[in-house]
Amino acid sequence: MSLDLTGLSLGPELTDVMQRLTQVGAELQRLIARNGIDGDLGASAGTNAGGDGQKALDVLADEAFMAALRDSAVAYYASEEQDDILTFGDGSLALAIDPLDGSSNIDVNVSIGTIFSIYAKAETAEASFLRPGSEQLAAGYMIFGPQCSLIATFGQGVLQWVLDPNTGRFERLADLPPMAPETSEFAINASNKRHWPAPIQAFIDHLIAGADGPRGRNFNMRWIASLVAETHRILKRGGVFLYPGDSRRGYERGRLRHLYECAPIAFVVTQAGGAATDGYHPILDAIPDSLHARTPFVFGTAPKVRRIARYHDHPEEAALIPDEELHR
Repeated sequence: MSLDLTGLSLGPELTDVMQRLTQVGAELQRLIARNGIDGDLGASAGTNAGGDGQKALDVLADEAFMAALRDSAVAYYASEEQDDILTFGDGSLALAIDPLDGSSNIDVNVSIGTIFSIYAKAETAEASFLRPGSEQLAAGYMIFGPQCSLIATFGQGVLQWVLDPNTGRFERLADLPPMAPETSEFAINASNKRHWPAPIQAFIDHLIAGADGPRGRNFNMRWIASLVAETHRILKRGGVFLYPGDSRRGYERGRLRHLYECAPIAFVVTQAGGAATDGYHPILDAIPDSLHARTPFVFGTAPKVRRIARYHDHPEEAALIPDEELHR
C-alpha cells in the first residue's frame, strides 16, 4: 500500500481509489525530479478542452491517472484535459481531477500538483458532477515540490501525509490545525489590476496602502501562479487568495475551473476553518452549468473572505469593520 490510512474508515472502494491516486502521485514526483534528464516535461503539447496550453506533463499525468483508475470503483472520470466525461465501469464513485495544476511552472522548478474531487455516482454522468460542491465525499491535492505532500478531507477536518522517498509510501502526519485567524498575506496577480471590478480594486488598494491607509496596518503580497502552492501556504500560515473575474474577454468568470479546481479546494479550506466564495457567494453552494465552467475564486482565512464580500456592498465601510466582527 502506498498510503497510510490507519484509523480511517473510508470503505473499501474509496480506500482503493485513494491508494491508486497516491501511487500515481509518487511516480509523478519521481518523473518531475528527473525533468530534463528523460525529456522535457514542460514542452508544449497542444491545448486542452478549456483552450489553455497543455504541457507534456499535463498529458502524461492525465494518462497515468486514467490508467490507474479504469478498473477501480470510479465509474465516471472528468478531467481538465478531456473534452467530455469518460465512463470507466459500474463503480459507485465519480472523480473530477486537474491532473497537473500549475504546469506553467514545470520548467522553473516551482511547486506544482494534482487536485482531485470525489462524489458518489449519480443517475447520469453529468449529474454526478454538475452538483453543489458540498456533496463531495472527498477532495484534496498532492503537491510536488521539496516535499511531496497529500492534503485531503473526507468531511471531518483536513488530513496530511508526506511521501517518504526512501519507501515510496505516503506517511501520515498530524492533522492540520484550524487556519490562522489573523495574517498579513494576500495573493493576487496585481498585473491585472486595471481589469478588476471596483470592489476588488478597492480591497487591494487598501491593503497596499498599509499603515497609511484605512486598514491601519501593513500587508505582504504573494503570487506563485500555482493554485496548489498558494493553497498549501494559506493552509499552513493563513492569508487570502483572489482570482476575480475581470473585464477582459474570456475572463468574465475568471480562469479557474469550478469542478476541478475551486470546488475541491473550497472543501479543503472550509474544513480547515476557512472560507471560499466567488467573491460574494459560497463556492460550495454553487452548481456549475457545464463540465469546464469557470468561476471567480476567493479563499482563505474566513474573516478576510468575509471582508471581501462586504466590499461588494459598501467598499469604504468594509475597510473599517473591526476584525473581531468578521470572526462571527
